[in-house]
Amino acid sequence: MQPNLTIPDAPGAGPAWARLAATLAETIPVAEIDGIWTFRPLRRDLYEFGTAIVSRVEGNRRRIYTGRYAHTIKGRDRGTFEAQCAEVGSGPLETLDELLTLVPRRSDEDPPDPVSLDLWYPPIQEEPPAD
Repeated sequence: MQPNLTIPDAPGAGPAWARLAATLAETIPVAEIDGIWTFRPLRRDLYEFGTAIVSRVEGNRRRIYTGRYAHTIKGRDRGTFEAQCAEVGSGPLETLDELLTLVPRRSDEDPPDPVSLDLWYPPIQEEPPAD
């Protein structure tokens, strides 16, 4: 499943976010994801760093993950991309707000922006039956 991240300047849109979304889909069942938030990417020296929060409903539990990427944007290693995913909390379904407070943040950071699930994981269109 390919992420649909072609909307310019939308939170969570762009090539690096698409690569992170694909990495997360290898770890987290997409059908269980019920929320995505992204922090503003940071550029430092040769690199861009991005962090996303993903909420997953698994049965009667909610699990919160952070996905992070480091993308080399300048220099000899330009294009190098590393991503990781880590579970940072879990709890009952109704505890979303409390669980989101467990996500580590930089002190100078704005709150994360919500991302439409369809932006990262568009619904699969079934082809109509042939006549």
